[in-house]
Amino acid sequence: MLLSPQQARAVYEHAATNRYAVLAVNADSPAAVVDCFIAAQACDAPIIIETSLWQLTGQSFGAGDPLLGIDLFLAQLKTLAANERFRDVPVIYHTDHIKGSATIDILTHAMRRKASSLSLDSSAMNAEENVATMIRLGEIAMQEELSLTLEMEAGVDDGVTPLEEAKSLFGEVELRMPGQLALWAPGVGTKHGLGNDLGGFSPTAIRAHQEFASELAGRPIGIALHGSSGLSVNQLQDGVAAGVVKVNWSSESLLIRSAAAAAYFDSNRERLDPKHPDFKISAMDDGLQRSISNVYVPKVKSRIEALGGSGRASDLLQCLGSLS
Repeated sequence: MLLSPQQARAVYEHAATNRYAVLAVNADSPAAVVDCFIAAQACDAPIIIETSLWQLTGQSFGAGDPLLGIDLFLAQLKTLAANERFRDVPVIYHTDHIKGSATIDILTHAMRRKASSLSLDSSAMNAEENVATMIRLGEIAMQEELSLTLEMEAGVDDGVTPLEEAKSLFGEVELRMPGQLALWAPGVGTKHGLGNDLGGFSPTAIRAHQEFASELAGRPIGIALHGSSGLSVNQLQDGVAAGVVKVNWSSESLLIRSAAAAAYFDSNRERLDPKHPDFKISAMDDGLQRSISNVYVPKVKSRIEALGGSGRASDLLQCLGSLS
């Protein structure tokens, strides 16, 4: 079930109220998307499939055109979500790391195509630009009578975000555009990518921001955790207990898939000789992707379980029935 913006907002609020988090995978290929559906279905869990600009313009989707990338990505999600096998998997499509001069155009296109929730990459923006961009998205949604559910971020790689910044960013957008924000992504001591020092990870900061954002909005607001690769299960669970409801996962996901691909080619090197009788079947994409899936799906399931997402889908589907 591919969720609407209203339904996505309800999921984020449900997670904030019930203290679990939904895994948000930056899916880099059609095969990765299928694997995420398989893992979520096995866990009876919701899943967030999110794309950054590099996925949308990548060869597997838009081949340089991010709008085509959105269309192709959503076409795959809709087809999978409507299939009998995956019909009971609540799926959120979320935009992540959209930046540059085309940001408004890309996110407007995503709104028109009914993307479940939106965020942008504010790393190259000052506070005023960040707020103005979010407000502009809200204005477009109102003008075109489109539903909108937003995640707003601060400088997530810049240490711990002060609460004063939460007020000037999240609080300002909520004041001028009430009800559209569902997630707040402050810096909580992590960074994007692998190999970073994660010793600064602060559940205390997460709790403070979750409580403050909820107070500003007058409703439960969950924290989106960026830069989760490399965190231990205990750290993730501490974050969830403190108010994290969405956990972005990219670098570690890419590492798992690429390492599995390398292992496949290493073990099948002889068969990839065109003179080998098994050349064709070994060279086909299906053999590679099945081999990757056998490694990757258990890792996704383990991540979902660590975040407390297992067994949540059935309850959510009942809650979402009246929303569209």
